[in-house]
Amino acid sequence: MTTPAPPSRSLSELRALTPARVGLGRAGASMPTDALLAFTLDHARARDAVHAAFDGARLVAELSGLGLRALQVSSQARNRRDYLRRPDLGRMLDPASQRVLSENGGSTNQLVIVIGDGLSPSAVNAHAVELVRTLSSRLADAGISIGQTVVASGARVALGDEIGAVLGARMVVLLIGERPGLSAPDSLGAYLTFAPRIGLSDAERNCVSNVHGAGLSYDEAAFKIAWLVREGLARQITGVALKDESGGGSAPRIAKTSAGCDKSET
Repeated sequence: MTTPAPPSRSLSELRALTPARVGLGRAGASMPTDALLAFTLDHARARDAVHAAFDGARLVAELSGLGLRALQVSSQARNRRDYLRRPDLGRMLDPASQRVLSENGGSTNQLVIVIGDGLSPSAVNAHAVELVRTLSSRLADAGISIGQTVVASGARVALGDEIGAVLGARMVVLLIGERPGLSAPDSLGAYLTFAPRIGLSDAERNCVSNVHGAGLSYDEAAFKIAWLVREGLARQITGVALKDESGGGSAPRIAKTSAGCDKSET
């Protein structure tokens, strides 16, 4: 019998490379107390992120400070309980919001940005405005103007399709809180859709995910999003037909079709 070669790295070195729970050790048949307490704390943070209050009014005010006029809308999910139990309600605008958007539709918008609470309002409260600030600069350099900005509560990813369709958007970028994980309760994702309309599948979207303090920076995310917006508008496609060729070394991990971005339920 061949003796296995010793590992090239110690467990402590491996733990330094990832936030994943590896090599936790044990106390009898259980985890050590400190590992169990750390898991319990991270689980509580993830649950709190799901149920955090969405500060839509503050987002509108801060977007105004960037020179962007934002409209506030809601899905048909009347409360967080409905939102979590009825994903379909989060994909449809309520009648009052449809009227608000219809009144502000008018001419075709080249690009509409939607900010939705998603499964982590904490992520949106923390990161959305700063990402928009960085993205606006990159879009301006590319000669792309933001036609409308919308703040949506009770939002699932597909709500951006209806919002974009009502506003006559050539493309919609939806910034939304991703499903909280034990290592990242405040991760933000961006979903891009060319020619948005009700009934599109996830294969027709692109996604840039994991925007948070220990993940993708605002500048890195804005670079990827701006490239996908520019190329999507030029080629008139998004989704599986639009591959990330921006030159980023970690492109396969952070820019993909939404079928691979499973942290946000559509």
